[in-house]
Amino acid sequence: MPVAAHNPLIEFARTIRLEHTLFALPFALGTALLAEPPWPDGWSLALIVACMAAARTAAMGMNRLADAALDARNPRTAGRAIPAGRLSRRAALAFTLASAAAFVALAWLFLPLRGNTWPGLLAPAFLAVLLGYSWTKRFTALTHWWLGLCLGLAPVGVWIALRGELGLMPVLIGAGVMFWTAGFDILYSLQDLAVDLRDGLQSVPARLGRAAAMRAAAACHVATLACLAPVPLMCLPGATFGRAGVASLAAMVIIAATLAEEHLRARRRSDAWIAVAFFPLNAFVSIIWLAGVVADVAVGLDLRVTP
Repeated sequence: MPVAAHNPLIEFARTIRLEHTLFALPFALGTALLAEPPWPDGWSLALIVACMAAARTAAMGMNRLADAALDARNPRTAGRAIPAGRLSRRAALAFTLASAAAFVALAWLFLPLRGNTWPGLLAPAFLAVLLGYSWTKRFTALTHWWLGLCLGLAPVGVWIALRGELGLMPVLIGAGVMFWTAGFDILYSLQDLAVDLRDGLQSVPARLGRAAAMRAAAACHVATLACLAPVPLMCLPGATFGRAGVASLAAMVIIAATLAEEHLRARRRSDAWIAVAFFPLNAFVSIIWLAGVVADVAVGLDLRVTP
């Protein structure tokens, strides 16, 4: 379809759904607070946000390019910018490559800022994982967990950028984000079940059926809670076992209730409901988690990672 006269930058920004940054960004910011309490310096925080924005833009741009032909055959996605002809593949590729290059360049800025070479060295590997996701559903049902890994790398990367090392806490947070993302992505893919079967795509609903997919999503979200629940217990005053982060623990209770509500509604309502509730419910989960961490810092808890 010929591309009409539309602003390519605006169309690209719309098609990559910038608002969905709210899924991973709160976990990244919360991890930054835990890695360098009470607050990391402003330049480091700004660089973290810039790196996340560039990496996500590159990943989503590649996804829209890789899926353009599939999107054109799916009534739910046929109106996206590339299949609808509002954005050319050439423009989308240019924005995607520019974002990928920006991510690598920004990651290297942690060297002059903090004397840390790890972000720059690891950036290409992180980028390969992010860009590779776009093809996974063509050959494996693990595509949902690959997407989860893409988001779960955010807190891990933040920790490495600020501390120059890896630890148990960011691994737990990253794993929690991975399972959370995989769970809601499985639920989200229920609305494309018929299309995935027709096109031979390897989503969990297409491979296992609707009922088994819902059970798999529920198992993922149980794993999410198992990974995230210990994190407040690792943030104790004076690095000794005592009071945990009370607000963070309360946030975990709210998150558990929200995930349970998401599954109850997904079972009782039509797939059209999934499309409407997908963003607000899951954005709420990440924001509540961040709010718990921020509240613990704000009330003066001395958050330090236990040895």
